[in-house]
Amino acid sequence: MIDVLTRTRRNALAALKPPPRLSLPDWIESTMRLPEGVSATPGRVSLWPYQRGIADAISDPLIERVTVVKPVRVGLTTLLSGTVASYIANEPAPIMVLQPTEADARDYVVSDLEPIFAATPELKGLLAAESDEAGRNTLLSRRFPGGSLKVVAAKSPRNLRRHNIRVLLIDEADAMEPGAEGSPLTLAERRTLSFPNRKIVLGSTPTLEATSNVLRSYATSDSRVYEVPCPHCGGFHEITWSDIQWPEGEPLKAAYVCPSCDGVTEERHKPAMVAAGCWRITRPEVEGHAGFRLNALVSTLANASWGKIAQEFLESKAHPDKLQVWTNTLMGQGWREAAEEIDDAALAARAEPFALPDAIPPEVLFVTAGIDVQRDRLEMVFLGWGRDEIFVLGQSVIWGDPMGEDVWAELDDALRTIWKHPKGGFLRVDAAGIDAGDGVTMDRVLGFCRPRMVRRIFAVKGASGDRQAIRASDTRGARLFIVGVDGLKEQLINRLTRGRSVRFSDTLEGRFFEELASERLVVRYRRGAPVRQWERTPGRRAESLDCVIYGMAVRALVNASVDRRAEEVEARTLSKPTPSVVKSSWLSR
Repeated sequence: MIDVLTRTRRNALAALKPPPRLSLPDWIESTMRLPEGVSATPGRVSLWPYQRGIADAISDPLIERVTVVKPVRVGLTTLLSGTVASYIANEPAPIMVLQPTEADARDYVVSDLEPIFAATPELKGLLAAESDEAGRNTLLSRRFPGGSLKVVAAKSPRNLRRHNIRVLLIDEADAMEPGAEGSPLTLAERRTLSFPNRKIVLGSTPTLEATSNVLRSYATSDSRVYEVPCPHCGGFHEITWSDIQWPEGEPLKAAYVCPSCDGVTEERHKPAMVAAGCWRITRPEVEGHAGFRLNALVSTLANASWGKIAQEFLESKAHPDKLQVWTNTLMGQGWREAAEEIDDAALAARAEPFALPDAIPPEVLFVTAGIDVQRDRLEMVFLGWGRDEIFVLGQSVIWGDPMGEDVWAELDDALRTIWKHPKGGFLRVDAAGIDAGDGVTMDRVLGFCRPRMVRRIFAVKGASGDRQAIRASDTRGARLFIVGVDGLKEQLINRLTRGRSVRFSDTLEGRFFEELASERLVVRYRRGAPVRQWERTPGRRAESLDCVIYGMAVRALVNASVDRRAEEVEARTLSKPTPSVVKSSWLSR
């Protein structure tokens, strides 16, 4: 009798339950609308299979964490917005979206989230923009029945301490660096501890392999890869860059070559292959943490065709900085530093018979100079710039007290030098950067550079940790340019070891190569997070390295057209009336 009553009660309760909720991918496709400006194809959302697999994992109650290693052009932002919308509409909860900066947070709300809510009839009014009577709703903080949404910048740790959240969505995790209170990712995750049914989704395009947040997270997941069938043999494989081939000189004809049967598949078959693809778990022993790794080779967008990706590769491979962007944003891979240390003897062995003033390589189109100020001298290095290569043309020392006048008069003469180009035209110093980082000589350097800025002679100061190559700042009533030395050193080390796109004059002294290789890149843990930093090799000086970095930095301040300069160096006369060629005495020192 009791069993009959129990079954009757259960049946009655089951009848009162709402119908099963749609899965997240089905809900997104049946509900969400993308307006113009958010998507190139506005209207109802249609997910590709690789997006559906990620969305299924986000909505799976048995999966606590989801990590997505992604390139650009695969629509992760749409999935994150769909996740936010689904929770607000169907399962209200405290939600936080973590963005790298305040500007990113505001742009996400204004450019992505609000337009989607406004364009989707089922979502209108759920994310009110107006402040309520208590003043609790703002642009980045919204309340709704049963929950709240906070869009927070990782650089504001105070905001991370104030909230308890159940759903944490982290976008572009590799752009988030540890601050005074530690890793913002860890701080944000701490806010989810009180919820046994928490959900943490972390996605990012990877940057540097040694310190990548998203790659570290993916390494602890079940590590899924997206595999597609070969139209020829039916075998499933992840499409990798090694599978893409094209006829010599025709990258737009790039095609997929199956690693199993060597069958060649053209771009027009890619949509069908991707539609029939599936995710494969490579570490089934890991539970509760789904990890997804994608590259742009599976994207069906027109700008992500195999041919265009191949073309971008050819345009980038000679430039390590561009190649890193290609690797990160299209292959979804972390950039691996070429070497931790530079072999100065190996660099010296690459010296070639060119030099100022009489043996300038014909490829040189621009000249920049870097000057390091020491207490008893000025160190100078002149760099020649071709279309893809850097030529270290010469180095020199002007001995004397930088607080006096003589050294600066001689430096001015050196920077006014005009050289005959081997093609018949002329070269001059296009820009120079002079170290003003020494507090003792800063005023003297600023005083020298101020009246010469019209000649692009700039006072510069190195800044560790600054990712921007060079930016202007006002100091002591004068213009000072801040040089992001860490980023430029990375560019230099990659040029030296990957593309060998830095060439050296055989007139350089042995100490030049020792000083150029005077620092090494190491990974240290700071506040629990890995941080890459440059350290000086004990016992070595670094004047030549500093000069090269300053010379590289000011190249960005020369806006002249490369093609036009190529025409000018073939001209037999100077483009403007200038003094005749002067060979300064510093060249023979």
